[in-house]
Amino acid sequence: MDWEKEYQKRIISADKAATFINSNDQVIFTMGREAHGIGKAIAERKDELENVNMFIPTPSYDFGWYDQGFQDSFDISVVMPTNTCQEAMNKNRIDLIPGIMMSMYRPNCFAKPADVVITEVSPPDEKGFCSFGQSLWNKKKQIQMGKIVIAEVNTHLIRTHGDNFIHFSEIDHFVLHKPSGKKIGATSLAGRKIKEPEPYLKDIAGYMSELINDKDTIQIGVGRTTEPLVRLGMLDNKNDLGIHTEATPPKIITLVKEGVITGKYKTIHNGKVVATSLGGGSREEMMWADNNPLFELVTVDYLEDIRIIASNDNMVAINNALAIDITGQITAESVDGHLVSTAGGQFPFVVGALLSKGGRSITVLPSTAKYNSISRIVPSFPEETVVTIPRTCADFVVTEFGIAKLWGKSMRQRAQELISIAHPKFRDELTKEAQKRFG
Repeated sequence: MDWEKEYQKRIISADKAATFINSNDQVIFTMGREAHGIGKAIAERKDELENVNMFIPTPSYDFGWYDQGFQDSFDISVVMPTNTCQEAMNKNRIDLIPGIMMSMYRPNCFAKPADVVITEVSPPDEKGFCSFGQSLWNKKKQIQMGKIVIAEVNTHLIRTHGDNFIHFSEIDHFVLHKPSGKKIGATSLAGRKIKEPEPYLKDIAGYMSELINDKDTIQIGVGRTTEPLVRLGMLDNKNDLGIHTEATPPKIITLVKEGVITGKYKTIHNGKVVATSLGGGSREEMMWADNNPLFELVTVDYLEDIRIIASNDNMVAINNALAIDITGQITAESVDGHLVSTAGGQFPFVVGALLSKGGRSITVLPSTAKYNSISRIVPSFPEETVVTIPRTCADFVVTEFGIAKLWGKSMRQRAQELISIAHPKFRDELTKEAQKRFG
């Protein structure tokens, strides 16, 4: 076909692709995993480049540029610190652009248009359309922002239904992906190593199950507490659930396959699993989702539009927290002034669920940290703590010790609810602090 000749003309090497980067350029890697071959080739030009402004939303690969000594060459900003770049974030070698995912790619998000946008795609199909694989996010909008667009072609990417495609003609150059030779072990949705679930998570999953009804539509956010809950039985014995979520945690695809998740009663996108990324699944799960019309990937700005979320009746938002104070302020981003995560889509999902007919917002967290030495339920936050969810939006809170219902409660009542699900060793101390403040 004629388009295939044009496609072949656009294929270049990774080293050639790297030469399109100049000092002082604005370079965007699209959301999700970076194009490995191109990223490696750019990093190798370290000594030739100065002040390249690199936007890498959720770093997956370590090309070396997070180490000390790369900062004069690459000025890197991220949306979410991952395990790949956490040390660089802690030592201020990289910067963070705060904001919710859906707002990250507005036309005025960057000081200047992107000189180069780099993405990853599947090979084109018989009509010349490439897929973004299991991860869409806002890649189309990012590509529209680029003067030059380069895509690494990965034959291992699955194809999904929904808005997850782009015609090859919208991409200037293609680089054929070569496997790195290194296997990346299973990671969480935030790129951190998956650990064996702590025993308390089984208790949290049990309490969560009490709050989820048949026919509910579910969102499950990123986090070490939220992601294992489906595997630990949170959705066992449920029927006809729906999914409208940023990324799917482990076992969600299996529950679709088993008929537990049907979307039969979803108010919008009836019968579809709606997400912007299929994450956390095994290769077997990914292959079952490949070209499966039950899965519909949509752009993150649509997925996280509060009006769209609220259009789902019985919408249940399930999100992770790092700590909560006794008035209901929630942080999912910082600990002792150190940034360890970002809001992601948590805020729009919380608000959307609260506006949904029959909706609920549930925040989950372990009662303690550092081997029961620190309570995550605190009288007040230390200075510089980032408040992710204001107390005005706090609804249900779940720890391994039970369920606290905060919606509609006074400050004194909220404190009592939260103290009841705190670790027993901290309840007396929290009670004294609550009495000082609220009588």
